[in-house]
Amino acid sequence: MITETITPTTHDLGQFEVRRVLPSRQRTMVGPFIFVDEFGPGQLDVGTGMDVRPHPHINLATVTWLFQGAIDHRDSIGTFSTIRPGTVNLMTAGRGIVHSERSPQEEKAKGPMLYGMQTWLALPDGREEIDPAFEAVSDLPMIEDTAATAWVIMGNLWGESAATTTHADTIYAEILLGPGGSIPIEADADERAVILVGGEASVDGVALGSFELAVLAPGTEMTLSGRDGARVMLLGGEAFTTKRHVFWNFVSSDRERIQQAKEDWREGRFPKVPGDENEFIPLPEVPKTVSYP
Repeated sequence: MITETITPTTHDLGQFEVRRVLPSRQRTMVGPFIFVDEFGPGQLDVGTGMDVRPHPHINLATVTWLFQGAIDHRDSIGTFSTIRPGTVNLMTAGRGIVHSERSPQEEKAKGPMLYGMQTWLALPDGREEIDPAFEAVSDLPMIEDTAATAWVIMGNLWGESAATTTHADTIYAEILLGPGGSIPIEADADERAVILVGGEASVDGVALGSFELAVLAPGTEMTLSGRDGARVMLLGGEAFTTKRHVFWNFVSSDRERIQQAKEDWREGRFPKVPGDENEFIPLPEVPKTVSYP
């Protein structure tokens, strides 16, 4: 049973759209997921591309998953990684990290394609201030049936376990359904939701709306089905009992910690991104709703 449906807030950025389902007025989290964006598909003009200048995060982990395109990631612990489909990029901010996201030059030369998911995971109590870290994991479990394929991005699903680090119990997967395909949605996680990001699909016979977050009733196994083919994201995990606060790119259980992060960014006390030291996004008085170019 679907207990709640959240319609995304859509932002038209000219050459592609960004659709945000979390946080919303209806609900702030599903498991550890506190921010969920779907962007694209969109073909950008030749010579242009994603150009997100260095900006900070605290007390969260970002998860980037692409369906199409590529993004160059740089961060203040010295990481450089080109994000591509099939590889999950997990950046743990912990006590603080700064990163930038830009289209690779070779993508700009042909007109970048942008299509994927950007999500944030709140870090659990007692682990919000861990050391910052980064990992790119491409050896992900793939489950195949006659007309269904799924990639386990994080956590344990369908008898398989992803190598991606989880700081709290987390499930995250991409599911591709061919015509007539179906796959079970297991009942183990405290909280679960699905997002239809392409095609048509239903849960136990109830149709999903495009780009909507459908929150599923806990404790019951369900079946995800596609009549003519679909792409669906499954996400969820451990229910948090302590409230999380969000301002701009900062998430924390402590409002004072967010105030400190704001002051640290304003005063230039965060570390720099090697190779990308000359630009940054200023602290907004009122946080922007979308941090894409």
